[in-house]
Amino acid sequence: MSFIPMYARASEAFLTPSSLRAFSGFQNKHVVFTGVRMMSIASPGPKPQNPEFSSGPCKKRPGYSLSALSNETLGRSHRSKVGKDRLAFAISESKRILGVPKDYLLGIVPASDTGAYEMAMWNLLGARNVDICYWESFGKGWFTDAIKHLNLRDIVQVNEFAADYGELPDLSKTNPDNDICFTFNGTTSGVRVPEGCDFISDDRKGLTLCDATSACFAMNMPWSKLDVVTYSWQKVLGGEGAHGVLVLSPRAVERLETFVPENRPLPKIFRLTKKGKVDQGIFKGETINTPSMLAVEDYIDALAWADQCGGLAGLVKRSEDNLKVLETFVQSNSDWIDFLSKDPLTRSSTSVCLTLNLTADEIKNFVKLLDKENVALDIGG
Repeated sequence: MSFIPMYARASEAFLTPSSLRAFSGFQNKHVVFTGVRMMSIASPGPKPQNPEFSSGPCKKRPGYSLSALSNETLGRSHRSKVGKDRLAFAISESKRILGVPKDYLLGIVPASDTGAYEMAMWNLLGARNVDICYWESFGKGWFTDAIKHLNLRDIVQVNEFAADYGELPDLSKTNPDNDICFTFNGTTSGVRVPEGCDFISDDRKGLTLCDATSACFAMNMPWSKLDVVTYSWQKVLGGEGAHGVLVLSPRAVERLETFVPENRPLPKIFRLTKKGKVDQGIFKGETINTPSMLAVEDYIDALAWADQCGGLAGLVKRSEDNLKVLETFVQSNSDWIDFLSKDPLTRSSTSVCLTLNLTADEIKNFVKLLDKENVALDIGG
């Protein structure tokens, strides 16, 4: 399970659950912040069993060991039979565990979730007007790229649906005739879209492009509502960085094969078609560029652990149960801590944001202390 790093702005501080566990016995009256260190009358509570709380790559599965990974592909070409077989196995297992429809394509692509989502934007956008929804930093980045780098406003109408951190925009105002870009779960805001994505029409004419990097494997994906889904295995499952996953519906494939953006050169690592048809090899394990086969084996190990947890249903329950623990804690200590997301129905179970009444400088000192005491590492982002 992944948690986002702490963020501080103005008089508001965002804090991840890891730091709470270290000081779970505290109330405000027990804590005094100095310029260098926090002093307390009470003794700290027990430390986390694992202090790793990076937001990606995330902590490894319980009991993880490099010795558990297969090494038969190490030193071998990814184009060898054994290399392509392992890549194809990672693809098929991903589709099975996530419940991806059989007529959807899933492929391993370069540059993590960022590369996968940019690849989709550069290949697919520009055929229709676009509604871009964002409420955190990554979604805002997609909006910026759409208008400043793809220059979409030169050829189509680009509508902006934005909300502040901790909130969602009014997604019902999006137009089903337009392409819709959104993040399923706001990694840096602690807010997710409503279960089922009912704001997306079943009779839509446009495509939906969904960045689901901190949602896949921890939340149910309503595949019939989603035409393009991207994620990286470094989120939720704790895989290594540098590789992304791209999922395409038949409607997205049709767009790829019928729409060619004018005056838009595509670098090699973004090319999804050959001679006007989708490059099926990408979705069978024939990657565009050289992948790390060690990272692939690491991902396969994480997928096997997911099966041991009960598959997708078990992973979702695990994530939701963790959120319930935090909700109970916050409810019991509401005089000094709260969720940034006030709506439980759209509160993230993987990227939890909490607020404290501390200054930015106090938060920096707090983060340093957590690191020094080996309570929470990488919590400051």
